[in-house]
Amino acid sequence: MTTRIDCDTCVVRGLACHDCVVTVLLGPPPELMIDDEELRALDALAEGGLVPPLRLVRPVSAPVVESA
Repeated sequence: MTTRIDCDTCVVRGLACHDCVVTVLLGPPPELMIDDEELRALDALAEGGLVPPLRLVRPVSAPVVESA
């Protein structure tokens, strides 16, 4: 599986950019694709305190409520 990182759709963009591994390593990209292996590597680096964690927060759709 590949993770698509699109900073334009991150709901905490601006609030968490200063503490996100993407902007620390690459600056704010328009879009970035990383695979599961790369994501695990970034997680390991963050757990070791070498880089900040990925702060990507994807928006979610509102729940569908059926009326009675």
